[in-house]
Amino acid sequence: MSEPIKNRYEFVLLFDVENGNPNGDPDMGNMPRVDPQTGYGIVTDVCLKRKIRDYVDLVRAGKGGYDIYVKDGVVLNEQNTKAYAALDKKPDKKTPTDEKLTKFMCDHFFDIRAFGAVMTTEVNCGQVRGPVQLTFARSQDPIFQQELTVTRCAVTNEADAKRLRADGKELQTMGKKQIVPYGLYRAEGYISAHLAKKVTGFSEEDLALLWDSLVNMFEHDHSAARGKLSAKKLIVFKHDSELGCCQSHILFDKVKVERVSKELPPRSFADYKVTISKDAPNGVEIIEKL
Repeated sequence: MSEPIKNRYEFVLLFDVENGNPNGDPDMGNMPRVDPQTGYGIVTDVCLKRKIRDYVDLVRAGKGGYDIYVKDGVVLNEQNTKAYAALDKKPDKKTPTDEKLTKFMCDHFFDIRAFGAVMTTEVNCGQVRGPVQLTFARSQDPIFQQELTVTRCAVTNEADAKRLRADGKELQTMGKKQIVPYGLYRAEGYISAHLAKKVTGFSEEDLALLWDSLVNMFEHDHSAARGKLSAKKLIVFKHDSELGCCQSHILFDKVKVERVSKELPPRSFADYKVTISKDAPNGVEIIEKL
């Protein structure tokens, strides 16, 4: 594993969706998440981290140090026992956390190294705060939540078929599909070199993989429900020191997104103009990754 990063970073990610659901709300019948007071669309940080995890699991499968802690179908206690087995220890929730256990988990799992994790379960491996943090993504304009009725020219079981035949109806079923016709979303992120050095060991190699994930994570996550999801812009602010040179909000304000025309609802990325100010504070480099 290479050395921990030595520079603080912030970044802005712009991505859009066409005729899809970027993040359904299970409490609202899986309708696209929305701020009920403003109508602006929301994609949670948890959703974005899931896509990063899945991408890393895809491109680094089987490579040491790049396992994923939180992934589909795993039992977290079983993940934790890997640290005890490596150190030849017996799990005991009453025993104070051994820092060696936590270090093993950071070294072994990319997502713990990046995002941190709460591992204080019955198989206690401690708790760490990760250097990489993301905000909720928010749409640039209010979105329109649309629910479409779809049909299937088949039925699930023989009982459904008998019932429909008895009623003289075609053998088909109805369903619902929830979409956003178009939305451009903006997420902002923070990367702490201090936490990377002090806690998880998040490295330059990890950082390069993170940038790659943000650019490409939607390319391997297509589905009928999600429609067309695409990363459009990734703007990175690199400080020349571990603790940074200015407040993050000053840097985020350097990226402006404006509607080209407000006569019709936006339906493509071309309906927006993205302006990136090159007037960076001393000690900060602006890098366009995408």
